[in-house]
Amino acid sequence: MTSPQSSSPPLVDLHRLVVALRRRRRLWLGFALAGLVIGGASAIVLPAAPTAVTKIIVVHPDDSPTDSGTLMRTDVAVLQTGKIASAALKKLRSTEAPEDFLKEYTGLGLTNNVMQVSVKAKTNADALAKAQALADVFIADHVQRNQAAATAQAKALLDQRAQAQQQLADIDGQVATETAKGSKANAGTLEQLYTQRADLVSKVADLQNQAQQAGIGTPQVAAGTQIVDAPAVLPASLLKTGATDGGIGLALGLALGLGFAAVTALVRDRPVLRREIAEHLGASVIAQLRSKLPGPSRLWSRGSAVAERKRVAVTLARATRSERGPLAVLELGAPGVAAELALNLAKELAEDGPVVVVDDLPHRDVGKLPVEGDVHVLEPGDAAIDAASRRIGVGTVAPGTAWTDLEYLGTEAVLVVRSGHANTLWLHTVARQLADCRIPIAGVVLVDPDPKDHTDGTLWDGLHTALRGRASAVVAKQVGQDAAEPAVHATAERVEVEGMAERIPAGTGPRKFVEQEPERPVDWPMEPPGERTVVIRRETDSFDAPTRRFHPIVPPSSTTVGNGHQP
Repeated sequence: MTSPQSSSPPLVDLHRLVVALRRRRRLWLGFALAGLVIGGASAIVLPAAPTAVTKIIVVHPDDSPTDSGTLMRTDVAVLQTGKIASAALKKLRSTEAPEDFLKEYTGLGLTNNVMQVSVKAKTNADALAKAQALADVFIADHVQRNQAAATAQAKALLDQRAQAQQQLADIDGQVATETAKGSKANAGTLEQLYTQRADLVSKVADLQNQAQQAGIGTPQVAAGTQIVDAPAVLPASLLKTGATDGGIGLALGLALGLGFAAVTALVRDRPVLRREIAEHLGASVIAQLRSKLPGPSRLWSRGSAVAERKRVAVTLARATRSERGPLAVLELGAPGVAAELALNLAKELAEDGPVVVVDDLPHRDVGKLPVEGDVHVLEPGDAAIDAASRRIGVGTVAPGTAWTDLEYLGTEAVLVVRSGHANTLWLHTVARQLADCRIPIAGVVLVDPDPKDHTDGTLWDGLHTALRGRASAVVAKQVGQDAAEPAVHATAERVEVEGMAERIPAGTGPRKFVEQEPERPVDWPMEPPGERTVVIRRETDSFDAPTRRFHPIVPPSSTTVGNGHQP
């Protein structure tokens, strides 16, 4: 036997998530459409407030061509301060709070020297007045700040000139003292004092000129900083506003819808892939159907849907015609499809004799559907059911099903399952209950499959398909065979079971198959040397399945079986 390999499923199956999003496209497309409609309606119901715009040219005394916009960003920041807002409201004699007014206007630097001011208000006149007041206040503040800077610079220069003049007076005093000594005066000292006096005289003259220049101020700033575009109300375009708001709503609705669909797909845990449904039910997907064609295509493709149902019915008839026992068609999320499929199947089987359809579908009357051929639809309690040569039962395995009544519908079942309808736990419950009722699953008919699902819904493990239900049928068949023939057929069954036990390692997937020695009943025949009884046990995370034992088979003397030893 191969060594078991542990494999854990991924935390998020991207393939399954993409398929779930594609199947729920109506949901997130509905969210997107709702966002588009709400956004477009908001432009009509909640129109934008009137906006006035003005442009101001701002001159900076220390401007340079290499400036990266720092000075203009500083001006925009100054515009959006409480000082400017308070001054503008004071000029307008408004009682509005500066904090609220700051939320109504914005500044934008268009170039290094041009700033745009946008103001929103309740009326056009109010917006124009506020824009004009903001522009005037900013210009006055800008000129005042530059003038104050120039005045401060001139004062600093005058203070330096006064210090230089004081030093010059001290030097003059030293020169006068040294000159009064007459012939005893030191020539070198006088020369040094004369040099210092000349420097101080030049410095005082320089500071005097700079102070005069600074005192003039920055007339170019005062003259150049002005309003270049008078305040004007922006024209309101309802179409443009509606398109903008609708686009924003569309994007937000689409994002919200995709997020909601993804989260619900992960939380609800409803398998949509053929591979997952086959694994959870323990049966292969033998056919698939569409319950309703999308869009208007249902008007001209109705014939193709009917032909598809008939084709599936022919497939089921071929698979079940050899078995004369009653067959149950059990639905999970697709009662209408199950009812029509059962009638189509009965029509195909009616070629071999009369067929009785037992209607046990809740909230749906199969007898009202058109019936063709030698087919009769009866209620579960009808006395003619027991006398029927061929019987097809139609029922459900949805929550609330009376599981013990399913064995009266059929000894073998075909499940009609809608993709994405039931969660994983309920699929496990259906598989367990059918196996406990000894009803093997002949196959699964998948309704509304994803058209881009390329996973394989076939289980290639022999008795793995509906293992517990079919195991009892295999045992019954082996016990009922006579002594000569059973050995050959049973040997083939045994080889298949043992090969399956070797192919499927324990611990992989939701089902675990292990091989062990069973407890031998006292009335069982002894196994020949080299033979062993194979026990197949199915284990799942949600329930503890009973163990099925296969009767030991005595192989023929010329056949090599089991572990390869000759008997």
